[in-house]
Amino acid sequence: MSHIWHEDDGFRAAAIRNRALAATQAEYVIFTDGDCVPRSDFIGMQRSLAEEGWFLSGNRLLLSQTFTQDVIQQQIPIHDLKNSDWKIVRQQGGIERILPLGALRKIAPRRWKGAKTCNLSAFRHDLIKVNGLDESYVGWGMEDSDLVVRLIRAGVFNKSARFSSPVFHLWHPENDRSHLAENQGRLRSLIEAKHIRAKVGLDRY
Repeated sequence: MSHIWHEDDGFRAAAIRNRALAATQAEYVIFTDGDCVPRSDFIGMQRSLAEEGWFLSGNRLLLSQTFTQDVIQQQIPIHDLKNSDWKIVRQQGGIERILPLGALRKIAPRRWKGAKTCNLSAFRHDLIKVNGLDESYVGWGMEDSDLVVRLIRAGVFNKSARFSSPVFHLWHPENDRSHLAENQGRLRSLIEAKHIRAKVGLDRY
């Protein structure tokens, strides 16, 4: 196991994901975030759903500020909670929603909106093909959408893993979004373009 690290110099999710991608030889890569807690069966479900020609787009379930504090202070094992436990948490307002697993995995293969790298996985060779994430994005927002748009453009499509392998997102204050408008403009330019490879991407490592 390798731990890939860089200086805390603002929001640079694309850079650290590319560094990790460059360091691994794993056939399949799962992205998530440090503020997200996966279920105990998360990796097993990702493995069972992985399929050539597709990336997996999962979802995150947002925990409230109060419940997040309880989880941390009381060390509640949310990765192992049963559905019946989550129903109680939902009734108490501790989580935004709990929905049953949907069976339609490939209903929106070209959908890029909503796919986030807090819960996204793909074959390493597909990520290499598109040159990883684009580090042109400065600050919070849109770098994961950029990746997904380019994967779809390269013929790697969106297979839903929603509610079969969710992650539980711990509450925290929002990241600085001062660069969001700039990043949204950069994403619009990408959508109008035709390239599949990140301009500032994996090949720099």
